[in-house]
Amino acid sequence: MTDDKPHSIKHWPEDERPRERLIKFGPAHLSDAQLVGIVIGSGDPRSRKNAVDLGRDLLNHFGGFFYVDLASISEISGVRGFGTAKAAQVKAALEMGKRLVSQKPGNQLKMNTSRAFYDHYAPFMRNLRKEVVKVVLLNPKLRVIKDLTVSEGSVNASIVHPREVMIPAIKESASSIVLLHNHPSGDPTPSASDIEITHRVSKTGEIIGIKLIDHIIIGQEGYYSFADEGLI
Repeated sequence: MTDDKPHSIKHWPEDERPRERLIKFGPAHLSDAQLVGIVIGSGDPRSRKNAVDLGRDLLNHFGGFFYVDLASISEISGVRGFGTAKAAQVKAALEMGKRLVSQKPGNQLKMNTSRAFYDHYAPFMRNLRKEVVKVVLLNPKLRVIKDLTVSEGSVNASIVHPREVMIPAIKESASSIVLLHNHPSGDPTPSASDIEITHRVSKTGEIIGIKLIDHIIIGQEGYYSFADEGLI
């Protein structure tokens, strides 16, 4: 049997080991494969590949972190050397990155532009495989009170009734709301159904005194804002 020691990270020179390099030089000095290697922690003795090798295989298989994020646990665990445990570790690390990107200092986020909403919510919504609709509740200073998922639909459509949007807004004494949803196709162009829902929710809001200030559709590489387009 061939000696497998050269393939083990613990036998590398210390300055070349990913964890030691991160501690000494910082995470920016690591390659994508090395970062994955640290996250998953161990290699695959069956294929005699170390953790960095597996990280490289994973990224090559899917084409980068963006597409790894699109993949399900079962799809990741289908890559040789990745079981459900390693797949879960990768998904957890990606989720931490999304939450970091979306967080801002302070107790409440102030959201006063469509771009602010997109930057905050896109990491969570743009790679979803089904259509999800959220309502964001805002106080008079346009700070977020809370956000809620009001509908989860198929890949092609999601049905939203105005009462599902307005009831939580009334309970939380929101001054205004923003609707957000994703298009699994990646194209944020609104459908006829999107336009109809926007008009229905906007009219309901006018009646009860809670203004719909925007409806933002999130795609994979951009977004569509009804407010920016002058349609609200």
